[in-house]
Amino acid sequence: MRRGAKLPRGFYARGDALAVARDLLGKLLVVPAPAGERVSGRVVEVEAYCGVEDRASHAYGGRRTPRTETMYRAGGVAYVYFVYGMHHQFNVVTGPEGLPHAVLVRAVEPVEGIELMRRRRPLRKDRDLTSGPGKLCQALGIERSYDGEDLLGRRVWLEETDSPPADEEIAAGARVGVAYAGADALKPWRFWVKGSECVSRKTS
Repeated sequence: MRRGAKLPRGFYARGDALAVARDLLGKLLVVPAPAGERVSGRVVEVEAYCGVEDRASHAYGGRRTPRTETMYRAGGVAYVYFVYGMHHQFNVVTGPEGLPHAVLVRAVEPVEGIELMRRRRPLRKDRDLTSGPGKLCQALGIERSYDGEDLLGRRVWLEETDSPPADEEIAAGARVGVAYAGADALKPWRFWVKGSECVSRKTS
């Protein structure tokens, strides 16, 4: 896979989180190790969360807490939080400032730094290194201190690649683990690359 330029600010600034989510598929998520080694994965599964009217969103109803404040920033920063007392999850904030939209990166295919990923997640099959939002954060070394990081900075970013999926290679379905959101839980706002072994769940 050929490396490309970092995604520009304008990519994230769009107000349509669903479009950003689909367009993230095939991009390269890069999180350099402390020693400078590139560690990266190709994005193959995402979920969009669309702000104050989305019952599955942390910002539903205009909720603002120390944790969710990052969602209200201008697009192009990371939103990282801790769930279930054990997992971090990595999101991309989208849209203009004040519009709390975000895209959860659910799975990537390992590309660079795979040996380091194996050390971070020992005794796992390679397909299980990054096949879920908590797994990929552990494998790529993403933790709470990444919350609010500029995605055009030096700690974490996304790059263009020469292998974007075609429209017919992309599937859509309901988001995972948001049954509490009622009808919003059924919206087809999860997108994944068909046939990828690293997708966390192959169907809706």
